[in-house]
Amino acid sequence: MAYVDWMIRGPKICSCSCDYGCPCEFNARPTNAVCEGIEAQRIDEGWFGDVRLDGLIIGARYRWPGPLHEGGGIVQGIISEQADDAQRDALFQILEGKEQEPTTAFNIVGSTIETEFDPIFADIEFAADLAARTGFFRVPGIMEMTLEPIRNPVTGEAHPAQIVLPTGFEFRNAEMASGTFEASGDIALAGSGVYGYLTDVAYGPHGVIEDKSYRG
Repeated sequence: MAYVDWMIRGPKICSCSCDYGCPCEFNARPTNAVCEGIEAQRIDEGWFGDVRLDGLIIGARYRWPGPLHEGGGIVQGIISEQADDAQRDALFQILEGKEQEPTTAFNIVGSTIETEFDPIFADIEFAADLAARTGFFRVPGIMEMTLEPIRNPVTGEAHPAQIVLPTGFEFRNAEMASGTFEASGDIALAGSGVYGYLTDVAYGPHGVIEDKSYRG
């Protein structure tokens, strides 16, 4: 099947309520039954057909009552308020799983969602440093997530770690971090000293793009 040519590439960060490593990445049940958290990606390079998406930020806050694959999730998307109507429409089509195979991250996760709140358009603050394992995502007055290195409990030194998923639909390689997040409003949630990751990833109609020179 032919799809509209599109791609989004850039740093992605996430933190959820699970312990470091996140059992979900290994097809196990969440640490604390409920799975909730925040994720965001800055689109350093992106397009949907003729619509450029460079510089925009997308994110989401979410909660599942159990393992993701059992469904029942709730989610709320966040998009840079700077996006114009054409860019918003393009991002909606990507995030809703349109113009892509059913095995992409957006379609897989989307199939587990039961309730979706209206998206938030806001002036978003975002930073990600994969080498330092630090980052943050802020929607002032609504939600915030920060990442820092996992620390050795004896020495206090940074403890580098990675997850490698050769066939992962969300990422293939990610740096592990310690996450803290808090959100109020439609989906209120909080976590501290929990699982976090940073990755540099590209998505397209067929899922994760491993070829960094991809140009459609």
